[in-house]
Amino acid sequence: MNVCGTEAKSQFMYYVDDGIFIGPCSKEIDGIILDLQKTFNLTDEGDLSEYLGIKVTHLPGEKISLTQPHLMDDIILDMKFSKNTKSKVLPACSTTILQRDLDGADFDEHWDYRSVIGKLNFLEKSTRPDLAYAVHQCARFSANPKKSHANAVKQIVRYLIGTRDKGLILKPTGNEFEVYCDSNFVGDFNKDTAHFDVMTAKSRGGHIVMYAGCPIIWSSKMLSEVTLSTTESEYCEISNALRSTIPLMSLVNEIRERYDTNLVGIPVVRCEVFEDNSGAVELSMVHKMRPRTKHINVKYHHFREHVRKKLIRVSHVPSEENCADTCTKPLGQVLFEKHRLFIQGW
Repeated sequence: MNVCGTEAKSQFMYYVDDGIFIGPCSKEIDGIILDLQKTFNLTDEGDLSEYLGIKVTHLPGEKISLTQPHLMDDIILDMKFSKNTKSKVLPACSTTILQRDLDGADFDEHWDYRSVIGKLNFLEKSTRPDLAYAVHQCARFSANPKKSHANAVKQIVRYLIGTRDKGLILKPTGNEFEVYCDSNFVGDFNKDTAHFDVMTAKSRGGHIVMYAGCPIIWSSKMLSEVTLSTTESEYCEISNALRSTIPLMSLVNEIRERYDTNLVGIPVVRCEVFEDNSGAVELSMVHKMRPRTKHINVKYHHFREHVRKKLIRVSHVPSEENCADTCTKPLGQVLFEKHRLFIQGW
């Protein structure tokens, strides 16, 4: 859909590009489009099949597939790989952690490191949460990449070669938010660089926010501050995840209040947070500070009112069932594929 309109009296001009109409039935959508066409120069591009480079495919069983094959082809072409290049089953090596590697061999490749990372970032944020950890680790070293970092990027792209037709498969079920959180406490520690590199003292946090069983937000990044325990790092990541989730809960509540409360599909908004650290779960649910946790800044307690009102529940989940692990550490093939199936449907 493209829209262009003018206001005669004030001489304002409005330009809107790439918009999507979503409604309960096509008749209502057609009516809205006809009404807008009375005022604006609007073109109807028909049913959604591609949007901002994302291919939308309707699958049997009321499923929707979101993929970006053209972008993946661009990345493969940038690397001068062919579709016959040997693929990898994992986007990141499961036995090593990528480091600054200051004494390593210099980057000496025919491709632009920052350009490829930029495209991988867009791909990851759009349809490929399975790349979150691997891409963000490589992105950290864009200012001064080494040969080891180039090899890590090559592994990501080799993984894409084997999964070029994959993305997100969405099948909405239920109407509640689910949030999976994890933190890898000081997971990038390196004894050789710890004395001058503060990043070796920080933990990586990751979370996946799901609504109606579909992933809508995911993140993998280093925590903004140094934490002093596993419990603190996990608790901080719960807070980070809920900073994105609570506004969405308010949005859904607003929709419910504006329309008929009996309307099918408008939920009573609740959220369940799954966390694999028992200390962080207790700290979230029990409103009491203890000597070992009193140093945790008050800014991380913003969601407690929602817990008190029982709009948010924090539950313990075994580590092997916590899909947010894919955002915080390199996993072996079996566990990685298990979480990928749960998150992305393949």
